[in-house]
Amino acid sequence: MLTNQESLRLQYALRSRALELGWHEADIQIIDSDLGLTAASAQHREGFKELLSQVTLGQVGLILSIDVTRLSRNCSDWYPLLDLCGYKQCLIGDRDGLYDPGTPNGRLLLGLKGQISELELHTIRLRLTAGLLNKAERGELSLTLPVGLVREPHGTVLKDPNREVQARVALVFETFLAQHSAAQVVRVLREQALTLPRRDRFGDITWRRPSVASVIAILRNPAYAGAFVYGRTRTERSGPGLLHARQRRLPIHEWKVCVKDKYPAYISWDTFERIQAMLQDNYAEYDRNKTRGIPRPGQALLQGLVYCGVCGHKMVIQYKGGAHYLCNYLRQQFREPVCQYIPADPIDEAVIAAFFAALSPVEFDAYTAAMAERSRSQQALQQANAQQLQRLRYQLALAERQFLQVDPDNRLVAAELESRWEQALREVRDAEQQLAQEDSCTDASETIDPQLKAAFTALGQQLPTVWEQLAREQQKAFLRCLIDKVVLQRTAPDQVHLRLVWKGEQVTTLDLPLPVGSLAEYAQGAALTARILALFAEGHGDEEMAAMLTREGFRSPMGTTVLPSTVKTIRLRHGCMQTRHQSHPRRITGYLTVPQVAARLAVPRHWIYDRLHNGTIELTPDPITRLYLFPDNPSTLEQLSQLRAGQLNRVRFSQEHQDA
Repeated sequence: MLTNQESLRLQYALRSRALELGWHEADIQIIDSDLGLTAASAQHREGFKELLSQVTLGQVGLILSIDVTRLSRNCSDWYPLLDLCGYKQCLIGDRDGLYDPGTPNGRLLLGLKGQISELELHTIRLRLTAGLLNKAERGELSLTLPVGLVREPHGTVLKDPNREVQARVALVFETFLAQHSAAQVVRVLREQALTLPRRDRFGDITWRRPSVASVIAILRNPAYAGAFVYGRTRTERSGPGLLHARQRRLPIHEWKVCVKDKYPAYISWDTFERIQAMLQDNYAEYDRNKTRGIPRPGQALLQGLVYCGVCGHKMVIQYKGGAHYLCNYLRQQFREPVCQYIPADPIDEAVIAAFFAALSPVEFDAYTAAMAERSRSQQALQQANAQQLQRLRYQLALAERQFLQVDPDNRLVAAELESRWEQALREVRDAEQQLAQEDSCTDASETIDPQLKAAFTALGQQLPTVWEQLAREQQKAFLRCLIDKVVLQRTAPDQVHLRLVWKGEQVTTLDLPLPVGSLAEYAQGAALTARILALFAEGHGDEEMAAMLTREGFRSPMGTTVLPSTVKTIRLRHGCMQTRHQSHPRRITGYLTVPQVAARLAVPRHWIYDRLHNGTIELTPDPITRLYLFPDNPSTLEQLSQLRAGQLNRVRFSQEHQDA
């Protein structure tokens, strides 16, 4: 742009060409606002839009350009211009001649030039991209290196000579592997007042406060694992123009170029893949990625593991009114009713019990059976490796015979045969080592070391005793070691079907009781009521009946056992009284109870009880019924009416029921 000015001079020389064609100086307008902009799209080209508007208004008779292909390299923009020019009788010219878009020949030539121009743009891009990809596939493309790696003048990549930079980058990886969370790495660094090295816009090292974004940028960069990677992102467009383009990060298996062991590594490639899996798992996008998220504080133990057995979506946790597992995906997306709303405590207790049972020695039998099934599938691979080794040994013997039969004086042929023999030896040695390594791995995977089995057995015996001493995050981490997911489906108001999917795809199914709010929602409510009435007829007490009903498999609606209060409630509801003081008689001859007096005076009951308690009404409770009994005569109601009207300050009723 600064040194090559000939193209610019040619474009401004078009004024002279227009004068030669007979146009007046005042009728010539130069539009140069699109200089330096690509013609691949007209959305960002104000000069092209101005040209279209003037042609539409019929103010243009001739459009001159060095080459008509410079006007537009996009057929969707080029053909509308030809249509307008043909309709408004506007000519288009370049160095090759003048064209009339209103004639078939002119439109044909201009259309071909436009198509060739668009194809040329793609051809140039493909040529440039092909060269860039070819260099990238060799790992020689000079990309911007992250902090901690530097490129020497001759192209060799080394670790940063600053040992503090090296130690800080290594500390980020070590802390993440220990804490399993980028946010926890930031917390640890900030607690120690440590900063992270970053590059400024000039490429120099600057030290800044750590943030989650800077830590994740280090953890996600494959250069720290020694790999040269090109094509980690893809441009996706939602419309024409640059404003509608966005970069999407691709998974590892979709990277265009990945050359390992190209840079000095801070971590191994296996560790890098494990870190990426942990980051993906920690990313709690429940609705889109369905990840579990990192174990977090909270009463519910199955955070990120519970799925709805009705719609199949992940369930979230709600702590309002106690911990509950809630499936609200359809409600959020389609305003449908909530699928399920299940208390978390009974589910967690059942899963913990199954988890402890999985650590028992009996589960090692299931492990042995699974390993036997795996060994049968590996036998085919071992047989193929053995056949390959047999073929390589034959080729080795053939190369040996050919070398021994050659004339030693013919050094050219002997050297080549000797090289083939050595190559065959190396191939046989590598195949034997590979086969031996696979055999050792198979043997190790199919057997359990006795010490390891004893350790697991001891863990299964000790873990229940120390379980409550662990933090909630530690308990959740223990459960995730064996449990893949938990599927819940409420089959009845008081029952849920639980499907526990273990690591290795083994499944455990359970039917668990759930607390309900009333006896009507309890499936065995009618049977429980009938049984209570039968036991009461036999003369059993509430405590005794509750214990007997619990042994028979009944429970209270809100509990796991039958409570004496439940027995009493059902019994009283059916009018079954055990002792007289439990249910007060409605009427006593010669006396009035507090409710009866309140009804006759048309006052609330608490008005009488308040004055009995503060001494305004003096009356001793009956020693047998323990009730306040007023004499049933007109004077009693008259005195109380006067007390209510304020005519008396105090009223006393003696045992002989005489006025004070």
